[in-house]
Amino acid sequence: MILGPEILLQLVKDPDVHLVENLSPRELRKPEGAGFDLRLGQVHKISGEAYLGINTRKTADYKTIARYEKGKRRIFRFNPREQYLVTTVEKVNLPVDLTANMWMRSTLYRSGMILSGGNIAPGYKGELSFTFFNSGEVPIKVALGARVVHIMFFQVSGGGNLYEGQWQGGRVSAPTKERQI
Repeated sequence: MILGPEILLQLVKDPDVHLVENLSPRELRKPEGAGFDLRLGQVHKISGEAYLGINTRKTADYKTIARYEKGKRRIFRFNPREQYLVTTVEKVNLPVDLTANMWMRSTLYRSGMILSGGNIAPGYKGELSFTFFNSGEVPIKVALGARVVHIMFFQVSGGGNLYEGQWQGGRVSAPTKERQI
C-alpha cells in the first residue's frame, strides 16, 4: 500500500517518527501526488576506482562541487554525458514498517537526465544519495534547493528488518576499502 499525503504529514509531525526532516514549506502545506518532492542539496563529482567484492568494497572517491545554502540562489550545470552523485536537502527516518522509492521529476527526464538509485530500506535514517547522468546533448541547469525527485512510501506487510548498513546517516562514500556488513 502506498501511503498518501494525509498519513505522511502526520508521520512528519509525529515526534516519535519524524518521517522526513527539512521538508520545504510547499511540501508541508500541500504535497503533490502520493509522496513528497525532495530537493537538490549537494552535487559531488566522482573519480578514481571502485571495487565490490564478496565481503569488501570501496566506492569511487568524490569531491563536493556544489552545496545548497538556504537563502542563497545558486545554479548548477549538469554537463552533457557526465555523471554526478547528488544528495538531498531532506533526511528520512524510516520506521520498521515503511520502505520508500524515488522517481525523478519529469522536467529532468524530459531534458535527458537519468536517475540511478534504489530502494530505501526500513530503519534507514539520513540524507539520500543517488546518481544523475545527463544522457543528452545539452547542459541541464538546476537550482540548488530545487525539487528534483519524488519519494513515495510503502507499507511493509508481515514485518520488516531494520537497515543496519554502513550508509546509515547519509554517508556519501566509503573512503577506504572496508568490510561489508
